[in-house]
Amino acid sequence: MKQGPVRHRIHWLAMHGFVRGISSLFARRGDPQGRLIADRAIHVDPVPFTEELRAQGPIVKGRVVFMTVDHKICSDVLRSEDFRVIALGSNLPKPLQWVIDRTKPDVLHPLQPPSMLSVEAPDHTRYRKLVSSVFTTRAVAALRDRVQDTANQLLDDLADAPGAVDIVDRYCGQLPVTVIGDILGVPEADRHRVLQFGEHGAASLDIGLPWGEYQKVSAAVHGFNDWLSAHLQELRRHPGDDLMSQIIRSSEASEEPLSHRELVATAGLVLAAGFETTVNLLGSGIRLLLEHPEHLQTLAERPELWPTAVEEILRLESPVQLSARIAVKDAELGGRHVPAGSGILVYIAGANRDPNVFTDPHRFDIERDNAGRHLSFSGGRHFCLGAALARAEGEVGLRTFFERYPGARLAGPGIRRETRVLRGWSSLPIALGDSQSALRS
Repeated sequence: MKQGPVRHRIHWLAMHGFVRGISSLFARRGDPQGRLIADRAIHVDPVPFTEELRAQGPIVKGRVVFMTVDHKICSDVLRSEDFRVIALGSNLPKPLQWVIDRTKPDVLHPLQPPSMLSVEAPDHTRYRKLVSSVFTTRAVAALRDRVQDTANQLLDDLADAPGAVDIVDRYCGQLPVTVIGDILGVPEADRHRVLQFGEHGAASLDIGLPWGEYQKVSAAVHGFNDWLSAHLQELRRHPGDDLMSQIIRSSEASEEPLSHRELVATAGLVLAAGFETTVNLLGSGIRLLLEHPEHLQTLAERPELWPTAVEEILRLESPVQLSARIAVKDAELGGRHVPAGSGILVYIAGANRDPNVFTDPHRFDIERDNAGRHLSFSGGRHFCLGAALARAEGEVGLRTFFERYPGARLAGPGIRRETRVLRGWSSLPIALGDSQSALRS
């Protein structure tokens, strides 16, 4: 059902407006969850906030949910069958849920069923098995040459760029959307639209959106749904050799084929996750390395360190900052009783800086021997299916950029993405300097 303007506004009030108002009230009283939503300073720099939480103990009780930055607790919760994922807004008061259910648009959302992010077995098992059957380690490894070729072409196109360039727009966004577009059979002419949907729809993972932001997010989610549904119908009529066509064929041959709605939700998640995480990884990586030129010198001398450097970037600047779970039965966490039905906010970015796991956790160390213990790709049954591809794109994309433009430097402060769950740069001006390929010629 399409929303009229009144239903649209009521849905925002129930899902976001109420949360914004009550969060501001709770924030003034020092509630950590209220502060997370209402305090702009935490969005700009979450580290002081996560360290405040850490000082209060391994698990902190807010007015609505428990919160933790403890690496062991976060890891245990993400892997435990005693905690399950929740749909956006499902832990709000019952009257609000009633209003939301009756005013929500008939459009698929990444944090509502049948998205893999908000369902558990048996549906989650069925969706994930289907994607895993074609999105294999071997298939991802075979894409590495495609990643390299794409990086080379994009960097060639920058060689004649005058002055500073927005590296997010010209490179960090283009590389992953081109690769995932190939995987999912997205026509080249449509890829700029996919990037726009991702940029404007990323905040759909957040709660407590202001009205203007909610309108933009809603338009992006609707547009993405309409485009993707039509794209999948076209692939059904004219399948190719891309992985999405393989997923469609595998589904149709399965004893439990996915409905069109389930297929759209699964394909949408694979597509969005396939470039959103990597856009943030590449932008944060370029920024961090330009701020630490000594590491660039080390990587030039010891290129075998690039995989560890990527893990360290993922640890320090986790592209996904937060996740949430709900206890299905009473549990003990960090010495506290967590009753069944309680929500727990797993603060991944804080766990990635736990001093009990990472020595000198706020230091950027490209030789850190346990950098890969970060939780940036979640854990357990919801571990990111695209982790291997994101790592390959991060390694190839960053190495190739700095090999081609060793004199690159920051040309401005950049603009952070307006999201809490996802962290990255929406704009990052870079002065490239001379191209190595041009110097060799």
